[in-house]
Amino acid sequence: MSRTAKIAGVAALAGLMMTVAIVAAVQPDEPAPAPPLILPADEGQARLARELDRCASLTMPDSGCEAAWAANRRRFFRQDETAPATERGGDMAPDEGVRP
Repeated sequence: MSRTAKIAGVAALAGLMMTVAIVAAVQPDEPAPAPPLILPADEGQARLARELDRCASLTMPDSGCEAAWAANRRRFFRQDETAPATERGGDMAPDEGVRP
């Protein structure tokens, strides 16, 4: 690369930096937008949060905690709780419950 091209590149970069500095200095400081309002959780979510807090301090397996974590995963992934038994891996055989 020639010396002239290097000088032109440095000058272009310096001009760009100067433009950004001027624009930043001229723009008025606006306050940051207010954070979104946090809506109060319904009783079910509050109960789930309390159970998860309790489970965080346990060191032994607990069936209530496993159920709470499963409910939290379903809520997080927005999975439908009324999924068919075949998707949930139910104990029912495919033809069980169907009467001729």
